[in-house]
This record gives sequence, structure tokens and C-alpha cells, in this order.
Amino acid sequence: MKYTPASDNKSPKPAAPRPKSGKVVGRKSVPPGEIRIIGGQYKRTKLPVANKPGLRPTPDRVRETLFNWLGQDLTGWRCIDVFAGTGVLGFEAASRGAAEVLLCEQDAGLVDQLKALQARLHADMVRVERGDGVAVLRRASPASMQLVFLDPPFDSPLFEPALKAAAQVVADPGYVYLEAPQAWTDEALADYGLQLHRSGKAGAVHFHLLVRMGVSLEGA
Repeated sequence: MKYTPASDNKSPKPAAPRPKSGKVVGRKSVPPGEIRIIGGQYKRTKLPVANKPGLRPTPDRVRETLFNWLGQDLTGWRCIDVFAGTGVLGFEAASRGAAEVLLCEQDAGLVDQLKALQARLHADMVRVERGDGVAVLRRASPASMQLVFLDPPFDSPLFEPALKAAAQVVADPGYVYLEAPQAWTDEALADYGLQLHRSGKAGAVHFHLLVRMGVSLEGA
């Protein structure tokens, strides 16, 4: 749109920059219409991103960092994505060889999307369950998961119960991945029997790779 000068000859104010898809603007995240799996056998597969409050897909560069930390090859791992949303974290794990991936999601529309994608990819290692992801964690066998994804809505009170449940089901060695609006310290995590292994920040998102307390992963 062209600018038409006002009659008082004042210079126009520059237009505010338009947010790019998927970038964090202020305190709000602008979701893209789709997101892609970035590695493994399902690389470049597109996942739809519904326009739903609180839905905040993990950005490409954060996922790239995470799976570099994990070593890319997840052959034989058992994984659970507790707040699946688009399912991109769980499908990234499946794409890299995970033997079992459980996607937990409460929203019926998102569950339908997850099931449709699972069927389209013939991803037999992926199972989709509608319901409370924290409750599913609490029912899981102790030390049964090599990787637990925790990415709850940032304004929810679910961080503490999710961390407590995850600490019980993560194997030794194994990892808990956590996204949060603030950094979690070893002091805070100690209450849940977890400790920091790696951490980073992208925009307003703090991301952490956690292990059970006392676990030493030399060279990892």
C-alpha cells in the first residue's frame, strides 16, 4: 500500500514490522500454518499447526539443537510426548529410529490430526492417546522411558506435577526434555530428583535436557 502524505506535511511513522511465521513477538508466539520434521526418515514431512490458544510448536533450531545433544540416532528408544500438540517432537523421535513413541493430547481436533499423520506415514511405532498426559506418566512403569518430552502450556500449573512424574519413569541413562518460560536451575530441579545436563534459550523459550540426579553421562 502506498503512503499518501498528510496535509500538514508531517513525515509518516514507519509501519510496524510484520511478525514472521513461528517467531516470538513480545510475549505472544505467532504459530506458523505448518511445521516440518527436520531429520530422519520422515524429514521434510509437513505437520499442520492449528490456530489454538497455547499451541506453540518447538522451533526448528531448538529441535536441531536438541537432537544434536541426543546424538540423532534414537534406535530402540521408548519415548513419550506428554503434551503432544502438533506431535512434532514425538514424530522427530520416531523419524530417528525410536521403537515406541506415545503421543498424549487432550484436544480432540489435535488428536485427529495426530492419528491422520501417523496413518499417512505408516508410523507403526507411534501411538496416539487422548487424555491427561501427566496421568499417563503416573501410570507408566518406573524407569521405562529413555526420553520424556515436557512442553506444557506456559501459563499452566503443570510443570511441577509433570516433572515429578517424569523423574519416576525416565530410565538411567535417559533424558527429560523440558521447555519453559524461564530457566530451571539444579537447585529447583533437585526437588524432583532431576538435574541439568544441557540447556539453551531461543527467544522467550528456555529449553533443558535433564537427567536423574547422580547420573553422569561422560562424553555426552
